[in-house]
Amino acid sequence: MTDPHTTVTRQQLHDLVHAFYADVRADAALGPIFDAAIGEHWTHHLERMVDFWCHVMLDTRGFSGNVFGKHMALKGVEPAHFEHWMTHWQHHTRHFAPDDRQRLRQAAQTIGRSLFLGFFNRSAAFIAGDDGRVVVATS
Repeated sequence: MTDPHTTVTRQQLHDLVHAFYADVRADAALGPIFDAAIGEHWTHHLERMVDFWCHVMLDTRGFSGNVFGKHMALKGVEPAHFEHWMTHWQHHTRHFAPDDRQRLRQAAQTIGRSLFLGFFNRSAAFIAGDDGRVVVATS
């Protein structure tokens, strides 16, 4: 069942995920961490991420997994990595309808706060500047 409040389609989420992760892989800070964890399994990872974002935005049931646990296994994660990840997400969600863009960004921020707390044992807020660059504010 789809969320009646969204105009997002599965194809749009597919395109978002693929474009976003292309930038993540090309990012000098993020690429090595993701490549070390995912290796040659990018096709599978991208399919799972499309399913994940369809679950979040369209209330589909195609995704199951331990998002927190998988990310906690990553090695070498630093606070600045969150700024890169969220900046790419800001960039790739900017053309969505306002309500959908807000939901996509809020979901990413919720995930980011949870993971940041897991990695660094402190809370974080993600603040986007006018240029779309995101900085992490911690407490």
